[in-house]
Amino acid sequence: MQVQRQPGLSFILVTVFLDTLGFGFVIPVLPALVATMTPDKQSQACWYGLLLGSYGFAQFFSAPLLGAISDRFGRRAVLLVSIFGLGLNFFITAISPWLWLLLVSRLIGGASGASFTVAGAYVADVTTKEERSRSFGLLGAIFGLGFICGPVLGGLLSTYGLRLPYFAAAGFSLLNWVYGFFVLPESLPVDRRSAIDFAKANPFAALIALTKVQGIGSLVWVFILTAFPQFILQSTWILYTTFRFGWGPRENGLSLFIVGVASAIGQAVLLGFLLRKLGDVKTALVGLASSSVAYVLYGLATQGWMMYAIVLANLCGFAAGPALQGIVSKAVDPRHQGITLGSLNSINSIMGVIAPLIGAPILATVSGLNPTDWRVGATFFVAATAQVLAFVQALLHFRRRGRVRAAANR
Repeated sequence: MQVQRQPGLSFILVTVFLDTLGFGFVIPVLPALVATMTPDKQSQACWYGLLLGSYGFAQFFSAPLLGAISDRFGRRAVLLVSIFGLGLNFFITAISPWLWLLLVSRLIGGASGASFTVAGAYVADVTTKEERSRSFGLLGAIFGLGFICGPVLGGLLSTYGLRLPYFAAAGFSLLNWVYGFFVLPESLPVDRRSAIDFAKANPFAALIALTKVQGIGSLVWVFILTAFPQFILQSTWILYTTFRFGWGPRENGLSLFIVGVASAIGQAVLLGFLLRKLGDVKTALVGLASSSVAYVLYGLATQGWMMYAIVLANLCGFAAGPALQGIVSKAVDPRHQGITLGSLNSINSIMGVIAPLIGAPILATVSGLNPTDWRVGATFFVAATAQVLAFVQALLHFRRRGRVRAAANR
């Protein structure tokens, strides 16, 4: 008789770690790889922005669809297909001699990147409402742990060849797939599955539907305004530090290592403390405010060591995302966690398109300035503006919700 394994959080955490580890391998290398195929800094910045944007474009349309499919057929199968697609993306990039083929591989990777959406739904399946924000924080911490190890190892491997980290990432994806195939149990019981509504799986319709969920509403705009600066930072960090401080793959790998450490501490340690002392709402607001200041400081930094100091000073900023995600997850029907988190991931995906297409040209415009010129930090000042707007929108949303609750209790 087959032994029925109970789904547990540890399974998905290992899966996310292996996925993120492979992804982290290649982050500090892609700009340098693009530079070998482009004639100047401006072309490098524009092609790099296009490659990042294509990933988000594909993910935007695939995330809610895969989330809806996982609501119908379970999480396990969707995770396995996504992991395989991500590995295929790494392998194609490793052997590609042309920029257009890099573009194709990024589209495949973006469509497969929805595995993080399904992982979030998996976490929602196996945790109680009371523990969900903390569990999302633990998931984020494991994500950060992958970035602690991945970029540093990728930067070191790049000294032996820019394509070697991609081969290594493809190998880790294969390992992740094998692990999932033999070990990962299903988390969604048959009686909790729901039929696929392809209209709602449309990313635009899914986002509109999310705004109508009681207790969420305008909070969707907070996710949008928060995702934009995050992707501005992600899409310009490596080129920015290369242009301003002269960093290479090794230095950028180290900087992302520090970001990973800060993320793990912020989400695995500090988040639990903040949730106990402040609750979901105040934790989200403190995190949004902290990140607003950090973006301004990134743009004003004139020496590389300052970037490390700012990252470590912004630990509270890493707590905002899990707190917001927990608030949304607790407000929706348990049967629709997949499509809901897929909708949130679609916000990240579309910002993953928009942010590089805005940030990369801005960075290309200022790339010829003296590295000490404050205007070189223009992309971070744009990011700070969006983050401040996110903080204001969140504050107004929670105040309105508080007044509604007070009126209902009278």
